[in-house]
Amino acid sequence: MANMMILTVTPNSALDKVLFIQKWVPGGTMRTEKTVTSVGGKGLDSSVVLRHLGVETVGLTFVAGRTGYELIRLLEKYGIIPEVVWVGGKTRVAYVVSEAQHERHSHLITGKLNINPTQVEEFLQRFRHRVREAAWVICAGSLPLNLPVTFYRTIIEEAKQYHVPVLLDSSGKAVEEAIPACPEILKMNREEFERTFNLPCSNLEDLKQQADQVYRTYNLPSLVITCASNGILSYSQGGTFHTRAPRQKPVNAAGAGDAVSSALVWRLSQGDSWRDALKWVGATAAAVVLTEGTADCHMQDILRILPQVKIDEI
Repeated sequence: MANMMILTVTPNSALDKVLFIQKWVPGGTMRTEKTVTSVGGKGLDSSVVLRHLGVETVGLTFVAGRTGYELIRLLEKYGIIPEVVWVGGKTRVAYVVSEAQHERHSHLITGKLNINPTQVEEFLQRFRHRVREAAWVICAGSLPLNLPVTFYRTIIEEAKQYHVPVLLDSSGKAVEEAIPACPEILKMNREEFERTFNLPCSNLEDLKQQADQVYRTYNLPSLVITCASNGILSYSQGGTFHTRAPRQKPVNAAGAGDAVSSALVWRLSQGDSWRDALKWVGATAAAVVLTEGTADCHMQDILRILPQVKIDEI
């Protein structure tokens, strides 16, 4: 099957400023010799990964202020087609602090969007125009405070009018409201899963059982949970799997979860089975942590890691 466009929906756009330090010292002076400016916002990060995979993608988002213009220029450099609705306020800036010593990253976020009902309707009109060309839709990230909590549910229902499948990557009330619309894939990280469904899990085995219960109780078509170094859990009619890639020494792990969304819908759109698609998912997410930019990855790293990805049935 030939590549087709994948549409990403990012209600809460951002521009990432990645700061590299040795370690965070509260109350101390920390210096960085390198900063990298990257695309931010979970859906747009998925578009970045898709471009590295050679997939055409349109990034639909709200933007505002001077940061909005900077973000659009970055999207265009990647070859992402920006579909934007201009609103009030400021596009967020996310300062991503990457600590080499502890191999972790933290986010400090400034700015917020101010969206009115007319702009919401313009966004939906642009979505209806673009979704007709799409093989999949990835809806991802938090909702700005003045967007209705039913926003993702509306997007999913609109996509179904055109028989386009949707992957939803979010948490909390936005997911609770969207589940009745039945997204084809519900994806979240472990912390988001536990918080959304109020199911704290003490270990990975407990998480597997709780995830299986949620998958069946809510009659989800599929559920994907990313677990950082513990891999990826997935539940679908195509099988129930635990996917693990070999550990990489991280440079910047921001965007690895968004790579899961990108690789999964790309490979499923190409007709892969879930097991085959998950091989690419594990390799792509692992490759992202090797780069300095958020969600950046290299195909040579993906192809190197691909044969080493392990997939076990749960």
